[in-house]
Formats: sequence, structure tokens, C-alpha cells
Amino acid sequence: MALPKIGIIMGSKSDLPVMQDAADVLKELGVDYEITVVSAHRTPDRMFTYAREAAGRGIKVIIAGAGGAAHLPGMVASLTHLPVIGVPVKSSNSIDGWDSILSILQMPNGIPVATVALNAAKNAGILAAQIISTADEQVVKNLIGFKENLKKKVEESAEEMEKSGS
Repeated sequence: MALPKIGIIMGSKSDLPVMQDAADVLKELGVDYEITVVSAHRTPDRMFTYAREAAGRGIKVIIAGAGGAAHLPGMVASLTHLPVIGVPVKSSNSIDGWDSILSILQMPNGIPVATVALNAAKNAGILAAQIISTADEQVVKNLIGFKENLKKKVEESAEEMEKSGS
């Protein structure tokens, strides 16, 4: 088994239904990943260790999902040179997801976090694969095929709709 290139972390196991989308698309694209829970608030030492050791374990990009006061992506970004993609998660204690979005999006200069839409872990996985593809021709080929398939699905939908007149 190859070393994982992408680290997928989340603040709570309750975020897994959203974050699984990142894992699923990375698997589809042939990119090795690891997935775990790392809470910025409940396990700060685990978060520090994960962020500081990720690059040494071969991780190239970290996808960090969190809800509510979503500090995980920003704190991880402050501890590593690796690119971090934040996934705001609409959690049970969330204010319509806006608290998560703004917590991740409004990072201070010097600590960037690429931020995808609310619950858009699939896009985070695709973006992580695109970053990896800059140094991996197989991932380039897989991404091209993935995007061609998206195009094909839209064209098939359009054709079906035009035939039925609706």
C-alpha cells in the first residue's frame, strides 16, 4: 500500500457523513489518503502532532472539515507548510453553517486556508487531487477522465430533457 498523499481530518466523527465525500472522490481518482478525527478544541495536542508530522509522513495536502467554531483548518494551517483545504460543515450546533464558513474563510494574512462551499467535501477532494496532479501524471489522467465524465453526464441530461420536451 502506498503512503497516503492526502490527509483528511475532521473535528468530530459526526462530520464523517460530509467528509466521506472527499475520501470517496479521492478513491475514484486513485489518490491515496488517510482519514481521522482531530479536534482543535478537545484534542489540541493531537492536532499539533498531526499538523507538525504530516509532511514527514508523505502527506502533501490536508483537507480539514469542521463545524460550529471551525478552528481546525486554520490552526492546522498555522502549524504546517502544507496546503490546507477547509470544509465548513453545517453541524447540529451551527448557525446555518455561517459560523463554520466564516471561521474558515476569514483567515489572517500569512495563514491561508483554501475554503470550499458548505459541506462540499467532494470539491475539497477534487482540489486536493488537482494539487497533487502537478507532480503526478496518473492523477492528471484520472482528473481528465473524471471531468470528461461530468461533461458527458450533463450532455446526456440535456439530450434527455430536449427529447422529452421538459
